[in-house]
Amino acid sequence: MARLGLSALHELLRGKGSGAGGSGWQAPAASWHRPFGLGWEKPYTVRYASNLDDGPNHGAPLGGFGAGCFGRGPDGAFNLWHLDGGEHWFGSLPDCQFALFEKSGSGCRAHALATAPERDDSRPGASGAPLGAWSWYPASTTGSDGNLRSTGTYAARYPLSWFRYDGVFQAAVGCEAFSPILPGDYQRSSYPVAVFRWSLSNPSDQPLELSLLLSWRNTSGWFTNTDPSAAVTFRDDGSPEHNYVPAIGATGGQHNRWVDAPGLKGVLLEGARSEPIAEGQGQWCLAVPDDVEGVEVLRCSRWDPSGDGAELWESFERDGSIPDRDDERTSAANEPASAAIALRFTLAPGASIELPVVISWDLPVTAFATGTRALRRYTDFFGTSGRQAAAIAAEALLDGRDWREQIEAWQAPVLERADLPEPLRMALLNELYDLASGGSLWTAASPSDPVGRFGVLECLDYAWYESLDVRLYGSFALLQLWPELDKAVLRDFARAIPAADPTPRPIGWYFTQGRGRVEAARKVAGATPHDLGAPNERPFDATNYTAYQDCNRWKDLASDFVLQVWRAFTLAPTGEDLRFLADCWPAAVQALRYLKTFDANDDGLPDNGGAPDQTFDDWPLEGVSAYCGALWIAALEAALAMGQRLQLELGLDTSAEQREFGGWLEQSRANFDALLWNGEYYRIDAGSGTPVVMADQLCGDFYARLLGLPAVVAEERARSALGAIKEACFERFEGGRLGVANGLRRDGTPLDPKGTHPLEVWTGINFGLAAYFRLLDETGTALAITGAVVEQVYTGGLQFRTPEAITAVGTFRACHYLRAMAIWALWATHTGWEPIPGAARRP
Repeated sequence: MARLGLSALHELLRGKGSGAGGSGWQAPAASWHRPFGLGWEKPYTVRYASNLDDGPNHGAPLGGFGAGCFGRGPDGAFNLWHLDGGEHWFGSLPDCQFALFEKSGSGCRAHALATAPERDDSRPGASGAPLGAWSWYPASTTGSDGNLRSTGTYAARYPLSWFRYDGVFQAAVGCEAFSPILPGDYQRSSYPVAVFRWSLSNPSDQPLELSLLLSWRNTSGWFTNTDPSAAVTFRDDGSPEHNYVPAIGATGGQHNRWVDAPGLKGVLLEGARSEPIAEGQGQWCLAVPDDVEGVEVLRCSRWDPSGDGAELWESFERDGSIPDRDDERTSAANEPASAAIALRFTLAPGASIELPVVISWDLPVTAFATGTRALRRYTDFFGTSGRQAAAIAAEALLDGRDWREQIEAWQAPVLERADLPEPLRMALLNELYDLASGGSLWTAASPSDPVGRFGVLECLDYAWYESLDVRLYGSFALLQLWPELDKAVLRDFARAIPAADPTPRPIGWYFTQGRGRVEAARKVAGATPHDLGAPNERPFDATNYTAYQDCNRWKDLASDFVLQVWRAFTLAPTGEDLRFLADCWPAAVQALRYLKTFDANDDGLPDNGGAPDQTFDDWPLEGVSAYCGALWIAALEAALAMGQRLQLELGLDTSAEQREFGGWLEQSRANFDALLWNGEYYRIDAGSGTPVVMADQLCGDFYARLLGLPAVVAEERARSALGAIKEACFERFEGGRLGVANGLRRDGTPLDPKGTHPLEVWTGINFGLAAYFRLLDETGTALAITGAVVEQVYTGGLQFRTPEAITAVGTFRACHYLRAMAIWALWATHTGWEPIPGAARRP
């Protein structure tokens, strides 16, 4: 078997050959890291031109779940702006940046702490490089001799990230950034705040005069859609997308002002307001402590970032000062306003200092279809006025050190798990990024939703919330760390199952097949919805947004729902919740009865219909299929267990349902192997005759075993099938270097070299399959599969935008994908559900 990349990625993580910094600084354990500003020679590129590809310069996001977030790339640029719920804008604002001035006996130097920007993406028509008066930090380079010349290091272990700057300043300079992402904490994990802890020390034999600057653009009013129609079109891959035109660059009504409060000095950035406050309106706050001995705080509430930047930079470059003024003037159109705050001090030889700097925001409203809106979860604690950015910053300055200690505590079990290779420990933590930057929505609480309503997009290309087939894999992280949010999502599916929406819609797949216009009702009563809606409509209430397939005819969704409900009940770290189980029971019964109507020949097993009608939605299946049939059997076992517990514990009479499901289960078990077992593995289906080994053929058996239910198939057949999958789809596909392909002939060759899904490696499916191997004590194979995928993501420029799929020709599809958090299924099976500190807390 091939080396599968684990040792190569381990060397990358430990800094060998990657330049972890000229000072000898080592990136923290189990962190992904990269030399500062170093480009990628050959990163993965997008498979379909219409899909999103912002390039590889991605770092860990900052901001709480559902609060909006921003990201800073390994070149120091703030470039990812997810401040409008469910929407995406990627672009550099060069004046949103830290900078450092240093004066020593050898002279003065000052640099903005990012590589030189090519443009200001808020001003697409501007000519020339932005902020021409500024001096930018040099990037790391690789010389013609192949040796790295490092100027620093970026590292990330979500929610922590680090910058280390080397070889430019005499001072040793580092920055740690984080938001309070704390398992089981349903308050602080929602906060719209980023904490930057700067550490500076003087290793020289003479004093150093230093000044740390933060500049930030007033973006109030930007992050809302200015196209009220949000018109829906279809991409070349058949998936729908809506028009999103944020108000980037708008300035009218903006104003900045100083703010002083106990323990805090800062600047507030505000904009025009309507009544009530609208989406995108509110405040930003830049804040520092007011009481650090020997540190002078300078504030400039307004400067113009549209010119060369000399207005701010000239004095900063000279002596570390900035214009110390409080200019509250209101901007007119085309009059951008940035603010800045600087901390100036002297370090004696051998001295060091730590300086916290906080960026907070209060943008309380997320708007959807005309007339509908939601308040963000953090407003339960700070109110809905949009005037509390300073209060949020003050709490961060006061409690930031405690938050950091709590992060260290909850990550400790992962970091200390030496029986997992370090790259896998790194990916376990970093894949959690999607809970913040995956277009996440987390609303304020209500009597019916005591922790609010929660959702993460399937991805930014398929922009609808919590696709049920995808979260069958991707919600393992939420279950183990924030179980009440997992239950909140499932309660929304339970509410949606009885609902109906007869609105006819054209089904996209038929167009891609040249079969003309085929329409279907949006939502049939009793059908389990595919998703909880999209950010351009009414998420949670208008389900089944996607129209690529007729989701009412999918054969895995009902089973997915039942299995996830039973999983949350039995395995949530908060313990068994009978009220939750009872709430979901009627929907589970209705969903299974609806799915049983697709049992065309009354053999107990629902039949696939020839069009792709399951999570592999470009892959037609006919008759009983291994994937859907195994999930169905596992779901019936789960439903029987539910009914028994509810009858015993709560006195509900579920005897009729138990008899009904028991009868179907007996039939299904009698026919599943007879229809599908070929002596070595399970045929993909009973009707198509497709001669491939499907990698995920026994997901249902994995779930049954994982949940302590009776297995779907005999262990010797499960092991035989896994052996065939390992040989055909892993070892014989690119020598195992990429991971497991979805479906190949037994000899490892493709049935259709141009096929969409069979030749793709799906990151989340691979992690789920690895967990299945681990559950059956095939630890080596589990780690090899996971390691291969992790290496491709984290060496291929896909970090913090993990895609659904990668291919052997260096392309990817559907980045920022929910299913990849299935890596937490491997944690569960490998550690026996070792709890993460804090996750068992109840809100």
